[in-house]
Amino acid sequence: MSVIDRLYTAFAAGDAAAMGACYAEDARFRDPAFGELNAEEVRAMWRMLLGRSKDLRITFTVLHADEVSGTCEWHAHYTFASTGRKVHNIIRSEFKLRDGLIVEQRDRFNFWRWSRQSLGASGWLLGWTPFVQGKVRRAALAALDKHLRQGA
Repeated sequence: MSVIDRLYTAFAAGDAAAMGACYAEDARFRDPAFGELNAEEVRAMWRMLLGRSKDLRITFTVLHADEVSGTCEWHAHYTFASTGRKVHNIIRSEFKLRDGLIVEQRDRFNFWRWSRQSLGASGWLLGWTPFVQGKVRRAALAALDKHLRQGA
């Protein structure tokens, strides 16, 4: 089983510790919501997201995996905590691997599609703008910072 399979199998099972074990100590992560994170931050992000989601459902398909890289498409179904709105996000993850661990992960998704679902009318009208994207990123990072400061 590839490290990518292990990551998403653990994600689907709600096992943040097993997810964290998939990352190298010098790992980097990037996505439209959180921006750039280091290994400690990405582990905390998964703990936080799993800890506050009551109805998260993950499905995934590994599209490619070898010793140095991989690609996965995954679907997240959940209720967005801030608004109570249902979301189905489709994410494409690209990985760089070393010694069986993730050293780089880049997640991409259609931010405007996500914002329409999660934010409603304001996401529909303004979700494509850098202003809304920046506001979402600041809120996500503030939540992550609070999570880290609480030692979770």
